[in-house]
Amino acid sequence: MAGKNSRCALILFVFVWVTEATGRQDPVAFLSAKEGLVALWDFREPSGMPRKAVGKGDFPLEERNGRIPRVEEGPLSGYAAHLDNQSFFSLPHDRTGALNVHGKMQGITVMAWVKWYGKTGFVGGMWNEYTDGGKRQYGLFVDLPHYNGANQVCGHVSATGGPTPPFPYSCDYSASKQQLTKGQWHVIAFTYDGTYIKSYLDGEFQERPPEPIKNTKGFPGLPEGLVHSKNPYYFSDGIGNNGSDFTVGAVVLQRGMGNFFNGLIGGLAVFDRVVEASEMQEISRMTMQPH
Repeated sequence: MAGKNSRCALILFVFVWVTEATGRQDPVAFLSAKEGLVALWDFREPSGMPRKAVGKGDFPLEERNGRIPRVEEGPLSGYAAHLDNQSFFSLPHDRTGALNVHGKMQGITVMAWVKWYGKTGFVGGMWNEYTDGGKRQYGLFVDLPHYNGANQVCGHVSATGGPTPPFPYSCDYSASKQQLTKGQWHVIAFTYDGTYIKSYLDGEFQERPPEPIKNTKGFPGLPEGLVHSKNPYYFSDGIGNNGSDFTVGAVVLQRGMGNFFNGLIGGLAVFDRVVEASEMQEISRMTMQPH
């Protein structure tokens, strides 16, 4: 607890010093003061060290599948973790604590600052697609093309932990109307309020009209497939308490770890509430300012 308090005090000092000296608020201090923050990682630690959060705990993320380099760029701390070559971070389920957000009408927001280089990738959350039939809970992805989410910000939520009947996978995710630009920094996010999942790109939510959902035709009771909006995505079942680890950069699939994120992650935040649209815009403007 003393270490956590010391870091919070240091962040507050830096916030005051940077604001007075430059007129620019420190992004980490700005976000740390937000209501409902569970955890914020800024990935300032060097390779080989656990990446620690501020918030309701330090939630140290351990490197898996080798060392994860730190690079000197990023919107929050000026640093980022470079994930490629099947590397990822994880925190065991029994240490997730307040990150284990769940409930029928429980709100959640997952937000990240990323420079994405392409291909389907998991950014962060509690999402396991295989163990014991699946322990899916919540997760932020980029590029989920199977159900109309190609090159887009995708927010996944599950109540049961398993796939969406009658399909082989879970299709319960929102997908932003806008597409990410590869090799460019973006702030990406999704929110869930117990009824709708919404995806945001650079602080902006754009609604998608109802559309045919790919790969849903010909299943029992669905000869013509599904037609609905992907943003917002209607899902009233809530978030399950399904037992997944918290991972960053990959998830458990039938073949083992997969959906590896390809690019830089300069920040990741989890809130146990819905960050509203106006606040999302404010966060994007403030954190994406040039250093």
